[in-house]
Amino acid sequence: MKRRQKKLIRTILVEAALIVIAFIVLMPILLALTMSFKTSAEVFKYPPSIFPNSFYLGNYVQAFKSVHMGRLMINSTIMALIIMGGKTIFGIFSGYAFSNFKFKGSAVLFALLFITLFMPAEMIMIVPLFEMMKKFHWINTYWALTMPFLASATSTFLMRQHFMTVPKELEDAAKIDGTGAMGFLFRILVPLSKSTIGGVAVINFVYAWNLYLWPLIVTNSDEMKTVQIGLRMLMNVESANDWGVIMAGTLMILAPSLVLFFAIQKLFVQGIITTGLKE
Repeated sequence: MKRRQKKLIRTILVEAALIVIAFIVLMPILLALTMSFKTSAEVFKYPPSIFPNSFYLGNYVQAFKSVHMGRLMINSTIMALIIMGGKTIFGIFSGYAFSNFKFKGSAVLFALLFITLFMPAEMIMIVPLFEMMKKFHWINTYWALTMPFLASATSTFLMRQHFMTVPKELEDAAKIDGTGAMGFLFRILVPLSKSTIGGVAVINFVYAWNLYLWPLIVTNSDEMKTVQIGLRMLMNVESANDWGVIMAGTLMILAPSLVLFFAIQKLFVQGIITTGLKE
């Protein structure tokens, strides 16, 4: 009986601690949400109030119109979807190559690929990449926003680790049935890897959606800028001191990532849990 009581108390303490941690993590978002529905007078009222007196939607309207948020979201959506698709597809193929094919120097190549995970590639390659985009006449186009990010070591690593958990007997059975390497990938591995592919897709989408430095460098017109730059632009317009408008713009920018995450949350969590676990 004492053991059950100790286990119950331990469970309650752990869950209470997790609730407190979750509340701390979500506090900035909750604060931004409540502030986005406040008028300018309510934001600067002293003593401050946690909840708005009325749900004022003018902040969202002003944020949307001030920096042409609709156009910026279209640009970011196109960029993020292309990068997400490219990274995920190339990650599947390269991860499959490293996990299922043994060729000379494969271990060395994978080690070099793994090392790049610890390097700030965007900072190191930013100057040569910009010169390359300039020579291709891709500045201020979707090509410049997407092409340098269509493949990544992270996607390759995650897909390789997952593919290595698939029993080798499945591949042997597929070969006996006359299925080739690509057939085994598309007919067996990909259907078995939906959770991991979903997790990789979410990671790549959020990464692309949050890009700031590279779009800032390769775009020179407001029509091609992305939402992260738009948030900075929003802070520079006349409403710079109106934090209700700024918080409304922030939540509008945050919404697509949250919607995508909750839409495939189950796949994302399963992919992160199972990736790298050898069965």
